[in-house]
Amino acid sequence: MTKWEYQVAPIPLHNEALMLNNFGQDGWELVAIHTNAQGGLVAFLKRPGQG
Repeated sequence: MTKWEYQVAPIPLHNEALMLNNFGQDGWELVAIHTNAQGGLVAFLKRPGQG
């Protein structure tokens, strides 16, 4: 069974693609993206755990 590690990260509105591509290069998969109460974006990411 795969064990996952998770990350929740704010995404700057002027660099969305760059930030998400950087996470992808580090092995993170985008699970969901939501708008927070202040109008900013928050990304929810996962990747297989390291052990």
